[in-house]
Amino acid sequence: MNRGNDIMSVDEMMDARFGVEGSAEREAFRKEAYAYCVGQIISDARKHERVTQQQLAERVGTSKSYISRVESGRVEPGAGLFLRILGALGLRFDVTHRMVFG
Repeated sequence: MNRGNDIMSVDEMMDARFGVEGSAEREAFRKEAYAYCVGQIISDARKHERVTQQQLAERVGTSKSYISRVESGRVEPGAGLFLRILGALGLRFDVTHRMVFG
C-alpha cells in the first residue's frame, strides 16, 4: 500500500487494519473471511447445479433463510450440515493424510 513515499507490506496493512496475528481482532476477521469463502463456494456450486436456495434447503433439511445466511457468510454451517450440503450439490469432500518422514 502506497501512501506518499511510504510503502506498507500486506502483513503490516493486515496488522494495522485487523490486529496482529493471534489477536482477538485478527481471529474474528479470519473467521468472517472463512465463513464468507465457504458461503461463496456453496453459492457458486448451487448456481452451477441450477438449484434454488429453497430446493437446497429441502434436500438438506433446513430453511431457505438459513441457506441464504450461509451463502452470505453470516453463519458458518457445522461440519455435518456442510457435508450434507456438499452431497446435495453432488460434491465430495475428501480427507487425505500424508506421512512425512525426515
